[in-house]
Amino acid sequence: MKVWQLREMTSDELAHRIRELEEETFNLRMQKAIKELSNSKRFKEIKKEIARIKTIINERKLGIDKSFSKTEE
Repeated sequence: MKVWQLREMTSDELAHRIRELEEETFNLRMQKAIKELSNSKRFKEIKKEIARIKTIINERKLGIDKSFSKTEE
């Protein structure tokens, strides 16, 4: 998910997204344990997305305005 899409989400939606990603990480770990993992790159993608979400949540708590529109990128 792109950063601008995450910034448009509410804090509750972001928290829900983190929970979804953590569940997906758990499922991937189980697949890895039984040797059925097909996309090991997904671990890295999930880790980065969780970090992006946590950064956005922290920016909101600190009152930092980083709201850029998609066209400004």
